Amino acid sequence: MESISAARRLELLFGEPAQEIRKLELRDRYEVDRSLFEAWRSGDREAVEKTMREHRDARAERVARGFPFRRVRVVSEPLSEYQRMAVEIADPDELLRWVPRSKVSAVPLPGNDCLIRDDLVVFNLIGGDDQQAGIHFSSEPDVVRFCNEAFKGAWSLGVPNGEYASSRV
Repeated sequence: MESISAARRLELLFGEPAQEIRKLELRDRYEVDRSLFEAWRSGDREAVEKTMREHRDARAERVARGFPFRRVRVVSEPLSEYQRMAVEIADPDELLRWVPRSKVSAVPLPGNDCLIRDDLVVFNLIGGDDQQAGIHFSSEPDVVRFCNEAFKGAWSLGVPNGEYASSRV
């Protein structure tokens, strides 16, 4: 594993050749989203929509450049307040699946959230305070294979975004 910067993470993930990015999220809360969470919590729909529009636009731009994106969120149930927000504001057009944590007990998963290409993995390290603690990169074939298999396993158990949202919020 190699520690890298946020700028290097973007270079690796969105460099040539363009390919699908798969994201595996394993935590129930992220401090990086504090302002979004606080806006949602206080009912500031304008701030929430502005943030979500920026996320949708960035994803659409990357997809247009040849970087399709799929995401799996493993969540504890009942949902935390943070995850209730995430379900409520999720883009209905995003290729996103929600997996109750109880369904992945026998699925080998990496110890950290990760973004996966066919040839590399970038791990987002989060500390106990929910703050970003670092970024690691690996192109080791066994690590890439493990993370791809973990994503496939979680994806196969996941509930599509709209279906999960309508049954949980």
